[in-house]
Amino acid sequence: MIFWSHLSMNGPTSATICIERAQFYVQGAGQEETMSKHARLLIVDDDPDLCDLVQRYLEDDGFGISVVHTGAEGTHAGISGNYDLIVLDVMLPDIKGFDVLRELRARARTPVLMLTAKGDEFDRVLGLQMGADDYLAKPFSPRELIARIGAILRRSGWQSEQGSPPRPLSIRSGDLELDLAGRSASRSGEYLRLTSAEFDLLHAFLQSPGQVLSREALAERVLGRKFSPFDRSIDLHVSNLRQKLGPQTNGVERIRSVRGVGYLYAWPL
Repeated sequence: MIFWSHLSMNGPTSATICIERAQFYVQGAGQEETMSKHARLLIVDDDPDLCDLVQRYLEDDGFGISVVHTGAEGTHAGISGNYDLIVLDVMLPDIKGFDVLRELRARARTPVLMLTAKGDEFDRVLGLQMGADDYLAKPFSPRELIARIGAILRRSGWQSEQGSPPRPLSIRSGDLELDLAGRSASRSGEYLRLTSAEFDLLHAFLQSPGQVLSREALAERVLGRKFSPFDRSIDLHVSNLRQKLGPQTNGVERIRSVRGVGYLYAWPL
C-alpha cells in the first residue's frame, strides 16, 4: 500500500477508501514489536484521510499518536507537548511547514521528519538546512515511514531512555565536548544546538579523527539507510554542522571534504 500526498480533485469514492483501509489493515496486521514501542509522535498534516491511515498504522506498531491539521496547531503542540518525534508536512493550509519548523527549532529539540512532495528537491534541501532531522517524499510506503521514524528515534537517544546499557559519559576533543548520556555538545563551554543527525555526525567524527569517513558509512550510521548518489542529506548535515562548530581555535577547518569519497575530521592542534 502507498500513502498518497493528496486525494484527487474529484475526491475518492467510498469504495476506494474502503479498499485502501482494507489493504491498510492487512499490511498493518502482524507487525513485529520494535524499539519504537510507546514512543509519542505528533503528526501535522492537513489531509484527514492520510492522517487517519497513518495514525492507525503507527498505533498498530506501538506508537502513541496525536494529530493536528494546521501549522498553528502544530507549532503550539510541538512546543508545549512532550513528543519524541514530530512528522511535519511542508504544505499546510495556514502557514508553511517551514515556518513551523523554524519556530520549533528556536524553542525545542524534538526531532522532526518532514513530508515533502515527490521530486521536490528544493523542499528537501531547505528542510534539512533549517534543522529537520530527515525527510520523506510523498507518496511513501508505511514500511519506509516506520524505518525513517525508527532511525531518527535511535539516533535521538530515545532508546537509551528506555533502559539500554549505559554509554560513556563524554568525549573531549580540543575545545569540543560531547555529552553522550545527555546527547548534547558544547564548544569552549558554550552549548551547541545540534539536531540528532548533526550530533551523530560529530560523534562519528570525534571517534575517528584523522580518518576519512565515506558518505556510504555516514549514511548508514547517521541516517540508518543505504547511501544514494542522488541523496544530498549527508552533505547538508555536514554543512550545517560545520557552520555551528566553526573553525578550530587556531583557525583550521574542523571537517574537511575528501573529493569523491567523504569527509575527514582534522586532529585538533
